[in-house]
Amino acid sequence: MWNNANDRMLRERAAEVIPGGMYGHQSVALMPEDTPQFFTKADGTRITDADGNVYIDFMCAYGPNLLGYNHPDIMRAVADQQARIDAATGPTPLIVDLAEAMVSMVSHADWAMFCKNGSDATMMALMIARAYRGKRKVLVARKSYHGSMPWSTPRPAGVVDEDRAHIIYFDYGDAQSLKDAVASAGGDLAGIFATPYRHDVFADQSTPDREYAQTARDLADEHDALLIVDDVRAGFRVARDCSWETIGVRPDLSAWGKVLGNGQPISALLGNDRARDAASRIYATGSYWFAAVPMAAALETMRIIRETEYLEDMRRIGTAFRDGLNAQAEEFGIGIRCTGPVTLPMLQFDDDPDFRVGYGFCRAAMKRGVYLSPYHNMFTNAAMTEADIAQTLEATGAAFEEIKRNRASLQPSTTVMALTGS
Repeated sequence: MWNNANDRMLRERAAEVIPGGMYGHQSVALMPEDTPQFFTKADGTRITDADGNVYIDFMCAYGPNLLGYNHPDIMRAVADQQARIDAATGPTPLIVDLAEAMVSMVSHADWAMFCKNGSDATMMALMIARAYRGKRKVLVARKSYHGSMPWSTPRPAGVVDEDRAHIIYFDYGDAQSLKDAVASAGGDLAGIFATPYRHDVFADQSTPDREYAQTARDLADEHDALLIVDDVRAGFRVARDCSWETIGVRPDLSAWGKVLGNGQPISALLGNDRARDAASRIYATGSYWFAAVPMAAALETMRIIRETEYLEDMRRIGTAFRDGLNAQAEEFGIGIRCTGPVTLPMLQFDDDPDFRVGYGFCRAAMKRGVYLSPYHNMFTNAAMTEADIAQTLEATGAAFEEIKRNRASLQPSTTVMALTGS
């Protein structure tokens, strides 16, 4: 029987010593009621909460779990490296090995730099774009997410106008809007940021067409600015290369994170020779950026990416998940929209402007052992099996039945209503 007594007690304790009880993207403040905040174990495709409830995890740590939690080959690499050296006075040779590996795998890349979080990588990209020709204006799509730095955070608290004085916004996927933004930058355009596809929260996902992507590339070239693809979320889940290789457009810089170490803390910025000198002139560093253990994990992850069918397996599992949800929704007469790549699925409900149905559905699935998100894209991982999908669809089938039966009594989340303006 599902219960959350320990989680509730931990939340009460956390509220006394952690601002807001929890912070950042792993706070469950926006998740359905009773969603567990604290977890004690992760293995393969599953996570265990503080009360011992086990879930098939379709959030994958919000992306880092690419190959399965505690993947044995990666954990062996971690243990072996940990026994020798990790964070020290200088990096190990692994930093060269990893840079060579990533440059060999990513078509546009001639060099690599390593850091810890996606926000580190996108901040370095911003700095390099400005250092490249000494220009200031950087173009960013409205509602796109590029991290938690003052220039990019979606929350305004603590941010002043000066932090974003040289950020110009445009509509993602809209070539004319992008052209207008470039025009407004005048002769001061430093760079153009793009996500590999539109993956805003609380919204359907959409892939860019080649015309839009090529427009971004042409405008950057015309104005001697740098084109940046933020592949932190989608990297190696769409392709074994930069995600925009799938539409035939190469950036100057690409930011990577999430999956690089299959859960070990490491991210990267890759770039071409055009941006090399600017990259060598910025100052960006961190005490743990050069640590060897995450690099050992990343090297093993890169080997698995190169040598196995991990991506094809994730696509197969993601397709089965999407097809199963669509079939169940049709059976119960409930309209849904499954959008985005099948390896990063997004589920939204028709006629659900305040998300009460989506939240009710995810809560019902959660109490049956499947962890989903009603507002953020989800993730598959290469450890998922047909048996996992069968168990998932058993839970989601019961969740569809529950929301159909109780739809009239479902209530919207007040937190979500305040955030979205519903």
